[in-house]
Amino acid sequence: MSEEASSPDGNGKVSRVIRIGTRKSQLARIQTDSVAEKLKELYPDIHLEIVAMSTTGDKILDTALSKIGEKSLFTKELENALDRNEVDLVVHSLKDLPTALPPGFTIGAVLKRESPYDAVVLHPKNVGKTLDVLPENSVVGTSSLRRAAQLKKRFPHLHFKDIRGNLNTRLKKLDEKEDFAAIILAAAGLRRMGWENRISQILEPGDCMYAVGQGALAVEVRARDTDILEMVSVLHDHDTVLRCIAERAFLRHLEGGCSVPVAVHTEVKDGQLYLTGAVYSLDGSDSLKDTMQTSITAAEKSLEEVDEQVQRVGVTAHKISGEVQDRAERLGVDLANLLLSKGAKEILTVARQLNDAR
Repeated sequence: MSEEASSPDGNGKVSRVIRIGTRKSQLARIQTDSVAEKLKELYPDIHLEIVAMSTTGDKILDTALSKIGEKSLFTKELENALDRNEVDLVVHSLKDLPTALPPGFTIGAVLKRESPYDAVVLHPKNVGKTLDVLPENSVVGTSSLRRAAQLKKRFPHLHFKDIRGNLNTRLKKLDEKEDFAAIILAAAGLRRMGWENRISQILEPGDCMYAVGQGALAVEVRARDTDILEMVSVLHDHDTVLRCIAERAFLRHLEGGCSVPVAVHTEVKDGQLYLTGAVYSLDGSDSLKDTMQTSITAAEKSLEEVDEQVQRVGVTAHKISGEVQDRAERLGVDLANLLLSKGAKEILTVARQLNDAR
C-alpha cells in the first residue's frame, strides 16, 4: 500500500488513495482510465491517482522489438515502481507481460477481452483494397515476427518491413510517407482509441492467428497485498481468464517470446475451451499447428474458495474454480508438448538464431 494511504475528500471524509501505474502513451492512458472508471464504480470511496511513466520499449524506437532481447520491454519500469511502493497496481496490455513474472508480483485481474484479431490499416491511396489485391512487392509494416511469418506465407507477393512506435506514431509514418502500402496493428488498440474507421480488413485466424493475451488488459499487483488483490479480483472476466491462462501456458512451455513466431486462437463454446496454437519459421515456410480442447464446466465440489496463493502462469484468480483453471493451464502445456513432439523446438531454435543474426 502507498505511504499516503488516505486523503480527505470534499466532505471532510477520509478516502483511500490508490495509485495506478501506466505507460505514457495515449492508448495506455485510455486503457488505464477505463480500468480506473470500473474501480471507481465498484468502490466509490477510493481516491485514484494515475502515475504515468516511460518504459524501455517506449524509448528504443529504432530497433525491432524482437532484436532488443528484453522480455519486459514495456513492463520493467512499471514493476520497479510497484516494487518500491510508488504505485499500488499497474495496468498492462496482457500481451506485453512475460509468462513468468518477477517474484512477488501477480496478475490480479484479466478484464473482458476486446477483439484479439489483427487489423490491416491501408495507406490513404489504397483505401478500399485488401492485402490480396495490393500491387506486387507492396511494403507492409509490422514490428511482429508472428504477423510477418504468417502473412509472408499467406501473401507471398508482399514485402514486410519493421515499423516501430506507438499507435499514433505508426499511423503518422503510414499516412505522411510513401514507405508503406499498409501496416498491421491490433484491432483492440484501434478500437480503444476510437479509430475503428481506419480498419480496412480484419485478419481471420486462417490468415493470421493472434498473439498470446492480445486484446486483454491485465492488472498487476504485489502478491502480498491481499486487500488490493481482493479489490481488483472482481474485474476478472471468467472466459478471458481461462483463455489467457491456456495461451500463456502454451507459450511458456514452448519457451517462446517476442523473438520467435508463436500464435494462438482460443474459443469458449458449449462448456469447452478450444486452443489452437502454432509455431513458424521466420519466413513462414515451415510451421506446425494443432488444436486441443478441454471441459471448463466445474464440478460442484470445485466451487469452494480457491487457494489465493496459487498462481497459474502469473495469474491469481481465486473467484474462478481452481479445477477449471488447472484444466486450462494443462491444455496449454499439452498442446505445447504435442507441437514439441512434432518438431516445434527445431523450428523455434532456427527462428531465434536467424533473428539474432539479422
